[in-house]
Amino acid sequence: MTSTTLFWIFSIISLLSACMVVSLSNAVYSVLFLIIVFCNTASILLLLGVEFLSFLFLIVYVGAIAVLFLFVVMMLNVKTDGVKINYSTILLLGFLISLILIFQFVTAIGTYFGPYSNIGINLISAKSPIIVSWIQENNLPSNIESIGLILYTSYSLVFILCAFILLLAMIGSIVLTMNQRSGVKKQQITLQLHRNQNRVVRFLDLRKN
Repeated sequence: MTSTTLFWIFSIISLLSACMVVSLSNAVYSVLFLIIVFCNTASILLLLGVEFLSFLFLIVYVGAIAVLFLFVVMMLNVKTDGVKINYSTILLLGFLISLILIFQFVTAIGTYFGPYSNIGINLISAKSPIIVSWIQENNLPSNIESIGLILYTSYSLVFILCAFILLLAMIGSIVLTMNQRSGVKKQQITLQLHRNQNRVVRFLDLRKN
């Protein structure tokens, strides 16, 4: 099976799964189909040779964001029995979005089958063979190594600032979710450790003479 066939298979599955995400009324099933979209998109990026973005999709989107969506949806237990959607209000917006998607699809097909589409075929079918120096290819750094070298050398300050901003966001979310109430009894570890064990248990004689 060639890479072109795999590309079309992953693309079709991604499009069908994306349609199921926006068409299903159950939010849990929508998140599951969204995970399928992310996995197929990561496979397409891996076929295109962008392995860093492919693994980034799997780690960040599938491993963190999609699982967080699924956890929140299942925890909230959203019921859609009494929800009524007025499709007349969103008909114009859906029509405009459909036109934009159709235009992009037609443009992509025209680029693939247009006058410049036979350049790659002519290069492949040329009589002169393409010579690849595998020694140089083996010594060249991969995409992940190149991104790591640039990220930790030229853009190290920006990387540290992004990490600091994420740390502030995490601390802020923790502080905002803390419920500060005066009447709530809290556990005080220091008082429990300094408590006298001889006064903790008392023996009472309940027998009547």
